[in-house]
Amino acid sequence: MAFKMHEIRELIRLIDESSIEEFEIDKEGTKVTIKKSGAPVMAVAPQAPASVVPQAPAPAPVQEVPASPKEPQVAAPAKAEEEVDDANLHKIVSPMVGTFYRAPAPDADPYVKEGDTVNGDTVVCIVEAMKLMNEIEAEVRGTIVKVLVENGQLVEFGQPLFLVKTT
Repeated sequence: MAFKMHEIRELIRLIDESSIEEFEIDKEGTKVTIKKSGAPVMAVAPQAPASVVPQAPAPAPVQEVPASPKEPQVAAPAKAEEEVDDANLHKIVSPMVGTFYRAPAPDADPYVKEGDTVNGDTVVCIVEAMKLMNEIEAEVRGTIVKVLVENGQLVEFGQPLFLVKTT
């Protein structure tokens, strides 16, 4: 039997929390590779026979995609000013590298919006990593002051997603 979903989630969590930059494991013909440095690449693929080798370049486009969303964040001077003003607010941060989604489905209302009150167990968003939808909870009681990430944007481990005025 290949990897189970909870095993992959645990691998992602452990790698995110460690200083390891690259991790690779092969189990019963399924290979998992996780890279954190620069442009993160995470892939799960069965071992391919030599005749199917042309599929190996497929991860290259994935490496290029995360680079562009990072640039506007670094170049935005307004964000730096907001962070200084909001230093006393609690930041809900991404626990992993993945894609940020504000709602459970494209046509659904967002989990939370600015001005909403949240409790510690309120789901505020989803971060998708390796086709796994991970619900992110507020973990504090308060009011959402600012949503810092756009829907569908790639996020990094530890990147602030929301600002919350705690109560």
